[in-house]
Amino acid sequence: MRLGYKILAWIVGVLLVLVVALILFVAFFDWNRLKPTIDDKVSAAIGRSFVINGDLSAAWQREPSEPGLRRWLPWPTFTARDIHIGNPAWARQSQFVKLDALQIRISPLPLLFHHAYIPYVQLSGWNVDLERNSQGQSNWQLNRPQNAQPSNWKLSLGTIAFGKGDISVDDAKTRINLQIAVTPLQQAIPYDQLVAQATSESRADVGHNVAKVVNGQKTTPDTSEQAKRTAYQFAWSATGSYQGAPVDGSGKTGAILALETTQPFPVQARLHLGDSKIALVGTLTNPMHLAALNLRVWFAGSSMAKLYPILGITLPDTPPYATEGHLSAELHAQGSRYSYRDFKGRVGESDLGGNLQVVTGGPRMKLTGDLHSQLLRFADLGPLVGAPSPEQPQQHANKQQPKEKALPVEQFHTNRLHTMDADVTFDAGHIERPGTLPIDALSTRIRLDDGVLKLDPLRAEVAGGTIEGNLSADSNTQPMRTGIDLRARHLQLKRMFPTVQSMQSSFGEINGDVTLNGTGSSVSGLLSNATGEVKLLMNNGAISKTLLEAAGLNVANVVVEKLFGDKTIKINCAATDLTGNNGLFTSRLFVLDTSDATVNVTGTINFGNEHLDMDVVPHTKGLRVFSLRSPLYVKGTFKDPDVGVQPGPLILRGGGAVALGVLAAPAAALLALIVPSHGQEANQCQQVLQQMRHSPGPSGGKK
Repeated sequence: MRLGYKILAWIVGVLLVLVVALILFVAFFDWNRLKPTIDDKVSAAIGRSFVINGDLSAAWQREPSEPGLRRWLPWPTFTARDIHIGNPAWARQSQFVKLDALQIRISPLPLLFHHAYIPYVQLSGWNVDLERNSQGQSNWQLNRPQNAQPSNWKLSLGTIAFGKGDISVDDAKTRINLQIAVTPLQQAIPYDQLVAQATSESRADVGHNVAKVVNGQKTTPDTSEQAKRTAYQFAWSATGSYQGAPVDGSGKTGAILALETTQPFPVQARLHLGDSKIALVGTLTNPMHLAALNLRVWFAGSSMAKLYPILGITLPDTPPYATEGHLSAELHAQGSRYSYRDFKGRVGESDLGGNLQVVTGGPRMKLTGDLHSQLLRFADLGPLVGAPSPEQPQQHANKQQPKEKALPVEQFHTNRLHTMDADVTFDAGHIERPGTLPIDALSTRIRLDDGVLKLDPLRAEVAGGTIEGNLSADSNTQPMRTGIDLRARHLQLKRMFPTVQSMQSSFGEINGDVTLNGTGSSVSGLLSNATGEVKLLMNNGAISKTLLEAAGLNVANVVVEKLFGDKTIKINCAATDLTGNNGLFTSRLFVLDTSDATVNVTGTINFGNEHLDMDVVPHTKGLRVFSLRSPLYVKGTFKDPDVGVQPGPLILRGGGAVALGVLAAPAAALLALIVPSHGQEANQCQQVLQQMRHSPGPSGGKK
């Protein structure tokens, strides 16, 4: 037993001697003698020059964050002064990082297991230069030597404390040029206090009465007890430019950043990028993996489209907007996830809210979510469909439309359809509109996949009825391929024309189907080679020169004036069946039935050259003291139509039934558009089409 005690005593004694020797070595060794070796090893590891120009020293300090008795054990703390890390040869500045002092504390026991655990790092008087050239090379990407062997050592970092410092950013690829200064606050600001202050200031900055439409309880940032125990201890300011637009920003942060723990780090920022504004307040947790962003965020500006270079998300042109919501994020090297939830705000005078999520890591980022509006002002939808907003009239005025062209030639902008994918639903519960516009509600699902845009299903409540169907646009082909498939049902005439007195007692409706496919980079280009069908039925309506003039239908206006003069004509049924091939649309059936006559229209409409070639033949019903005028021709262009009386002998007035007999097949096809409606007057078109279907043909037989 005595021998065992002696062996144990010797082991303990040797260990104590080694510990004392280690303590004395760390305390009294001239660590400056190792600077050349450290400089060479670090330079080789990072592929950059690394130099400690100042003093390198060591001391023993306790680590108060350790539990139990270990907090009383001294840990070696190293301090290096005047450190320089060089930039690659292509960079504009010679130094990547400059530090007045770097202090690190090392846990000694894990070193025995090839684990370098550094619980505390302090940076003093730091200056960082971040550069990226137009080829995409960045100086913050450190290149390890190609022949370097994987290390057996594991490195773990705890917290980073920093003092006053500066950051310069020069990114030629994204055209960012910033100067950022970080300075300590004279007095720390509690987390709750700054959240309240930043919320009030940001809401005032973005405007649009955001505070009145948002639910502040749902956008509250981190409310954990850990967050409430944090404080803002540093302020920062930024000036410079972003893609030529001036940048001005400021904010506050905490002083100690915990890299691999759940300790939240408080952040706050307000940025003005051109006329776009971004503000945020909340916390960041575990920045080594960016496991959690917990922020209240505001966006505002003159148009959401201007957020594309900032966020990389394709958004439409809009009127001025402002939103407030809750942003959370998980960022990883192989893919990140951002969620902007429970946001609300205004776009123009409309309200907008919902939830959006962006996921990266695939071939393209993907945007998913739901958007809704309780009250959508139709004027705010204008820029979404290409109309100028009140704030941008000059921009659209500069678009040159050829004088001879009636169809718009302005090009579709499809280049951004390849930058992302999307799957977003949109629902507008009520649309505030001018009295002459009959749309009441709108909903759709927007999907974008590898440059193919689809609105399917698309549903609009219009004039007491519905328009349903889908739209598609494939930007992978040049020019873009577009498909339209829409069905209109029960559109009430009195609601479509609320200012026309003669329509207000009508129970008439419009029903129709439109199926078109074509390629084109503008409305004119698309219709110039469109293929498909257009079928429309109207019953129990009215028509007049004044009404068509107000609707902007110039060609129809001239035809009606020559047929009926300027009086209002009651329409029993109007039926249209057009078939198109490569932009040339032919009338299979185009008939207007009134109490006095049936008007038959035949011919073609060429959207390629915008030319008309049609014949308008009225057929008087029975014996009339005053017959309708002679058959007409319609030629010329959309902008300059030529309407005149047909030359040659007049068609016999009583031959209407014979002439209409050839329309039996198209009439039968249009009967499919007859849908259940209110009132007996809705059957007028059915009666007319049935009569045409069974009218005797030119040979006298039944159809």
